[in-house]
Amino acid sequence: MSLTESHARFPTIGILGGGQLGRMTALAAMRMGMHVKTLSPSPAGPVASLGESVVGDWTDEAVMQSFLQGCDVVTVESEWAPAEVAERAGKGKIPVWPSSKTLLTIRHKGRQKDAVGTAGIPVGAYLACATLEDASAALTAFGGKAVAKKFEGSYDGYGNATVTSIEELQQAWKDLAAEDGLLMEAFVPFVRELAVMVARRPSGDTEVYPVVETEQKDHRCHAVMAPARISSATYEAARKAALAAAEAVDLVGMLGVEFFELEDGAILFNEMAPRPHNTGHYTIEACYASQFENHARSILDLPLGSSEMRMPAAVMINVLGHRAGSVRTDGYSDALHSSQASIHLYGKAEARPKRKMGHVTVTGDNLDLLRAEAEKAADAIHL
Repeated sequence: MSLTESHARFPTIGILGGGQLGRMTALAAMRMGMHVKTLSPSPAGPVASLGESVVGDWTDEAVMQSFLQGCDVVTVESEWAPAEVAERAGKGKIPVWPSSKTLLTIRHKGRQKDAVGTAGIPVGAYLACATLEDASAALTAFGGKAVAKKFEGSYDGYGNATVTSIEELQQAWKDLAAEDGLLMEAFVPFVRELAVMVARRPSGDTEVYPVVETEQKDHRCHAVMAPARISSATYEAARKAALAAAEAVDLVGMLGVEFFELEDGAILFNEMAPRPHNTGHYTIEACYASQFENHARSILDLPLGSSEMRMPAAVMINVLGHRAGSVRTDGYSDALHSSQASIHLYGKAEARPKRKMGHVTVTGDNLDLLRAEAEKAADAIHL
């Protein structure tokens, strides 16, 4: 059945995962009249009240077959969700986007770097190291400073280590190396970090979102400023490279691509994620079609909405957990005093220090003023 043709009913999207990305995708899809089902291996607060929320062993093909009943398409909330199980259970009758082939490439940092390098996208020096001796040689080759990364499972600062000595490398190897070793990257002396979101349909149609500047704190995304205050040449280079990355891995859905900007304005690929991304949350208020809306549209192979900003500028600040335990909303009313701030809390039942619990977006004309307003609202919320 072609989802670009008329329907007697609205389509149903199956989402593997129940966190905030699944929640915001579901909200966007439901606003357009679509139906949503979610499957999570454990109870998930963010999607519990949205659509049909199923809890079960998503690696069990029988569980997956039951979940697929009534779905027109299936997507994943993260690259670690078992798209391959959904493909087997659906027997080719239900599209799964992104595909397991795409996820297989992106899940592994070495394969991911190889794919973008082969596509001609600028990427810093790296080596896939199978042994500690290989990693030691890489550290020397990279001038004595490198970033060691787990091949699989690293995110938000977890699974990475900056190493400047053999002793630090030995500890990183113990912490991060898998059977196939780990990835060693030359340390990049960047001036800022950039990110671009790309929406891509199975037919190949795309929408490329504005280039944004991101700011990390404690190895986690703290702030996103849109658009990035960079030269037009750097801006276009980042957009072009992000689109090339989506095509290189045959991505369907949303792709978040992160870059380093060098002192001379050149860019280097850092990492990518085959899904809606933290750096694209600002699009809910700032763009004609948010990343979540275009994720739903793209996996159904429906016409994409405009990725252009409808406001001159936007700033997003993440809201992190301050304490461990059940969620309490200290400062919530104070945050609402900001009439400009759009507050998104994800419905997570348990807070942990530095866990992503929500975000705040402010739109307007002046990035510096917007940043101050967004920070003020985010700081008021203690979860």
